[in-house]
Amino acid sequence: MKKVGIIGVGEYLPKKVLTNADLEKMVDTSDEWITTRTGIKQRRMVGRGEATSDLAIKAAKRAIAETSIKPEELDLIIVATITPDMAFPSVACLLQNALHAKHAISFDISAACAGFVYAIAVAQQFIARGGCRNALVVGAEVLSSITDWKDRNTCVLFGDGAGAAVLAEAKSGGILSTYLGSDGSKADLLRLPGGGSRHPATQATIKKRLHFIKMQGNELFKLAVTTMANAAQQALKRAGMECKDIDMVIPHQANMRIILAMAKKLGLAKEKIYFNIAKYGNMSSASTATALCEAVKEGRIKKGDVVLLDAFGSGLVWGACVIRW
Repeated sequence: MKKVGIIGVGEYLPKKVLTNADLEKMVDTSDEWITTRTGIKQRRMVGRGEATSDLAIKAAKRAIAETSIKPEELDLIIVATITPDMAFPSVACLLQNALHAKHAISFDISAACAGFVYAIAVAQQFIARGGCRNALVVGAEVLSSITDWKDRNTCVLFGDGAGAAVLAEAKSGGILSTYLGSDGSKADLLRLPGGGSRHPATQATIKKRLHFIKMQGNELFKLAVTTMANAAQQALKRAGMECKDIDMVIPHQANMRIILAMAKKLGLAKEKIYFNIAKYGNMSSASTATALCEAVKEGRIKKGDVVLLDAFGSGLVWGACVIRW
């Protein structure tokens, strides 16, 4: 099979900033409480009329601009999101139209916080097996649209944003391995109950606030640490590597304590981990994508470096990917 690498990255974060001080005026919380428990200081929020596809378009254009590929030459567009503009058509199709990428196969995937890693794994298979020459992968979310701003335990966590990557055949290096997993038996730990066929929108579902994120944080914390550490080990094993071979880890930015606990399990130094959670909070599929982009632009990732992407989310789903940059 062909080797596949990332040849361009880009991100977009909305201009509006919601700080912990702002949240103190909305719910019974404090900057100290939020920072100590999550590591988050602020997060980005979309402006009026701004939807997931708008964020995806801007991030995608920046990623494409880093390559020699023209939008009309794109073969595949995958958008990872749990907050699409609407149930259908897909955000990917809206993005295809906006980019004038008329030849691209386009679809969304729903893998929550692991969505970007899942999308990379899918795109890699298309390219490696000759089905496509290249792919645009985007993680984009407007979590503010499904956040319960009256629930102090969850509203402090989430933000909006988008990150994108362009994949193509690599002459050397590239994606060395991927590892994906799921456990539907724990689906109730993190979910959005309302709006689907189980609980379609009614006055009753709105009154019960079923159209907002419901989360059992304590149980998820323990599972996230163990699962992300295991996913990293499995992906490294498939690549024929060990933790000591990693130059940079790009973890899902859900909670600072989760990331540090995972790093401790793996024996990884803090200096080898990229953090942007303080600035943006948890952006689900967009978290890993934007962190990767920022790490590259800041020079934290250089040519030849071994990079590990590692994410965990609702489903439950998880995924890790080892890349020789």
